[in-house]
Amino acid sequence: MKEIVLDGKTPDIAEENIQKLREIFPDVFTEDKVDFEKLQQVLGDYVEDSNERYNFTWNGKGRALRLSQTPSLGTLRPCKEESKDWDTTENLYIEGDNLEVLKLLQKSYHGKVKMIYIDPPYNTGKDFVYKDNFRNSIGNYKEITGQVDIEGNRTSTNTEASGRYHTDWLNMMYPRLRLARNLLTHDGVIFISIDDNEVDNLKKICNEVFGEDNFITEFIWLKGKEGGNDSIHMGNHYERLLLLSKDAENKNIINLDKKDLSRHIVDLPETNLVEGIATVINKGEKFQLINLSKQKDYVVKIPLKNGEVIQWESYAPQKTVDQYIRDGKLFVGSRKVPYVKSFLKDEIQGHKPSNILDQNYGTTKAGSIEIRNIFGDRRIFSYPKPSKLIKRLLSMGTSTSSVVLDFFSGSSTTAHAVMQLNAEDSGNRKFIMVQLPEATDEKSEAYKAGYMNICEIGKERIRRAGEKIKEEKGLEALNLDVGFKVLKLDTSNIRKWQPDYNDLEQSLMDYVDNYVEGRTELDVVYEIMLKYGLDLTYPVDEFTITQKKVYSIGFGMLLICLDDEITTDVAKGILGKIKELSPESSRVVFKDNGFKSDSNKTNIKEILKSGGIEEFITI
Repeated sequence: MKEIVLDGKTPDIAEENIQKLREIFPDVFTEDKVDFEKLQQVLGDYVEDSNERYNFTWNGKGRALRLSQTPSLGTLRPCKEESKDWDTTENLYIEGDNLEVLKLLQKSYHGKVKMIYIDPPYNTGKDFVYKDNFRNSIGNYKEITGQVDIEGNRTSTNTEASGRYHTDWLNMMYPRLRLARNLLTHDGVIFISIDDNEVDNLKKICNEVFGEDNFITEFIWLKGKEGGNDSIHMGNHYERLLLLSKDAENKNIINLDKKDLSRHIVDLPETNLVEGIATVINKGEKFQLINLSKQKDYVVKIPLKNGEVIQWESYAPQKTVDQYIRDGKLFVGSRKVPYVKSFLKDEIQGHKPSNILDQNYGTTKAGSIEIRNIFGDRRIFSYPKPSKLIKRLLSMGTSTSSVVLDFFSGSSTTAHAVMQLNAEDSGNRKFIMVQLPEATDEKSEAYKAGYMNICEIGKERIRRAGEKIKEEKGLEALNLDVGFKVLKLDTSNIRKWQPDYNDLEQSLMDYVDNYVEGRTELDVVYEIMLKYGLDLTYPVDEFTITQKKVYSIGFGMLLICLDDEITTDVAKGILGKIKELSPESSRVVFKDNGFKSDSNKTNIKEILKSGGIEEFITI
């Protein structure tokens, strides 16, 4: 039985990478440090030792990299009152700075996300690009949500006059992409919308983060039938979409487009006139007819039952046509035009998707109309992507049970598209939306309609769109998950995980009570789930054992008791509950100061150990 003391930190990515290096090259470590000279020798020809080399760098890149590897001491607090179908949904809506949120998701969702779609700021000088604080990310987030810095200056735009126009954007994107990659499954993909302003820089950092071999394509999305006036010199008809994978060697990372079966039949109304085909072969199987002269590379002879021999221009040589006859695949009817039967079972079941996304997949105008229809003909959100476009990407990049992440979720088009596609193919895709609660402009229609920030728009869109889909689909959408759990970024609920180093004496006094003032037990429960790496959509049940409240996560996978004066009877009652729930394995968590004495803690630990509990955890 392992005894674990949770430290409140997200994974230390730098330390994990060092351990991976140690597993591969144990001989390059000296006194627990990396001997880079020896590492260079081991890597041999793969080391570039010239001072002049190809690389992509900018001011702050090193700090941005370190920022992506710095553990977070924050947490995500549950917000039941703003959620929908809290007890049953498997979807998440997370409010907060996506850099910190991505860090917090590293344990629970590492390697579990099949597809990421993001529509980040394009760095047009008008959009929201904020500077990360390298010392205190949570504090920085709280400043940003007020859209002012410490001196009260607005930080909501990034203009060319700032002198760090591209640098600020790169420093924002780089650590987020590094963290996002960790969350992808081995066959996972990421789609990133962008325009001309930063597409070249985006390609370069994506090639660095994902590897050049994992760049799949650049889509062109025709966003409107007419060029807009948003460019100085040209009417802009399109935007870009980059597609990269976690590992492009996986052959099935992109789904083929479904085959059009409308031309496939199972029988023909005419007699086959070809000599040598007396019986119907493959009766009852679907096939389509391919004209033998679709390419005119050869001239072939085909014998008919009446003794006639017809000559025909063919895409196949004579020996192949003779084989078609032997296989019963050649067909000639009354018009004496030869066809080949192409059986469905022998065909590739689909074709590769195109990287041109035309107006059939939605336009900017369609996205705006969609928002107006949802919000009662009000322009609540500017330039949303159409759900048709995201649904097209989902059809390429997901299976019916995939987890989908969007950490620049805006008006929640991605969540809308996930629900639509699930309704169409009876899928069970789950979404995780992450959005900074950026304040709406006081002059905007959104603000006048009562939406104080973008998150309020996104959540309401999911509520309304989900109900609309269920209404339209009727019984087909009976089991459709249109709910979401709302979680909000905040500092840790546990005092000892965020001590005040300027007043350590008061911090030590505060340890008598584990929790930050104003926090609930449910807040702490979700923090434990997060720090321990459990899926945040697992059901959380409450029950009482000898007058102590116990939380069960995932039907007994994890049991948490945060009360004081824990006795051996509580431990015995927990064992009884675990036996009733019958999980494959179970762990138990208590407050470290919740035991009457050290001996009492030892006795409880031994009782749980004898009952087969794998881990005994204290906070």
